[in-house]
Amino acid sequence: MTDVVIRGGHIVTESGVERADVGIEGEIITAIGVELPGGLAEIDARGLHVLPALIDVHVHFNEPGHESWEGAATGSRALAAGGGALFFDMPLNSVPCTLTPGEFERKRRALAAASITDFALWGGLTPGSLDQMQALADCGVVGFKAFMCDSGLPEFPKADPDTLLAGMRIAAAVGLPVAVHAESDARIQESQRRHGSDTPAAFLASRPLDAELEAIDTALALARETGARLHIVHVSSGTGVVLATAAKAMGVDVSIETCPHYLFFTRDDLERLGTIAKCAPPLRDAAEQDALWKCVRAGYVDIVGSDHSPAEPSMKQSPFASAWGGIAGVQSALAVMLDRGYHARGLPLERLTSMLAQHPAQRFGIDRKGSLQVGFDADLVLVDLDAAATLGSSDLLQRHPFSPYVGETFRGVVRRTLRRGETIAMDGRVVTERRGRFVRPGETASAPLS
Repeated sequence: MTDVVIRGGHIVTESGVERADVGIEGEIITAIGVELPGGLAEIDARGLHVLPALIDVHVHFNEPGHESWEGAATGSRALAAGGGALFFDMPLNSVPCTLTPGEFERKRRALAAASITDFALWGGLTPGSLDQMQALADCGVVGFKAFMCDSGLPEFPKADPDTLLAGMRIAAAVGLPVAVHAESDARIQESQRRHGSDTPAAFLASRPLDAELEAIDTALALARETGARLHIVHVSSGTGVVLATAAKAMGVDVSIETCPHYLFFTRDDLERLGTIAKCAPPLRDAAEQDALWKCVRAGYVDIVGSDHSPAEPSMKQSPFASAWGGIAGVQSALAVMLDRGYHARGLPLERLTSMLAQHPAQRFGIDRKGSLQVGFDADLVLVDLDAAATLGSSDLLQRHPFSPYVGETFRGVVRRTLRRGETIAMDGRVVTERRGRFVRPGETASAPLS
């Protein structure tokens, strides 16, 4: 007898959607089939779809040091309520940043004590941390994050081209990817001198699309030269995706990430919403968003990550130029992709789950995660595709209940999230206090994404 049988749901695998039961023993999926023998416990999934739980490769939970902005306790609960069971925490915004093995261990211990979902950690790539990259790889980071422009934090300075070149060589040698925030610092500085950044319109003009495209092109050239595995985070435009896709076709080992907010909001929404929708790169116009969706449908976008980066409310209420730039969206990623992707644009569920779970696990070498198949961790999310819900501030489980998604109605509601076979969230409520685990890449580097 299995421990748990999820009965009668429509399961979503790489090959499509079919009605079947899922058997779980301990933490592992052990059987998939029709009319499986009964389990010690059963979950009725009739009328629901069963998907691999989200793996959010791009969050800023800011712990230790800035838990007043967001911490792993609240952030992981929001992720679980939104259908996720694993996150990758970025190396900056915490104090200190994750640039040395000691800082890595401090963060790992803090997250292990607080997170209800499993977690992995990024290391940093900065001018002063190149000599720490091998040691961070030994600690188990999933890769190295670099900014090609000012990060806004003096303790995490930008990587100039020489630093990025050297860092990519080290990363290639240790077999880990380099993630880049791709915006040209010189272009931004020049645009800010001309336009300022004290209004939404000025901010948009100060971070033009050309600044993103120039930086993407530079990063691709360095990856080609070094043989490094490149991951371009939060690509905001269809044009940027096409640029990276062309390089991939020429042999550059690059993966492309976008975020739900670029697929949901446009620059007009920034004008309407103000600082709560401020982020970098900024929201683009409707034409670029439409081109981005076409890239998603065509399979050119590998990964969707939330880039959840909240702050205290007072930091979002400052004058526009000095207001914190970051979107609070970890709880809404699956909702956006179901509503605007599956329902509105006919995005197949298997393609949707590949960007939210399968490809994140494959690209970063996380064994037994990200797919609904026998032998994998039972990280699953049960979704009612026909139900709709309007997000209220009281529904948010993150530290501060404000997000640009509040007030929006989404079709597709998370009913249950399982982490390694244990139900951790139901209908927007967390139902466990058990902590998640630290996960690290497998011994063998993952293959490039096609």
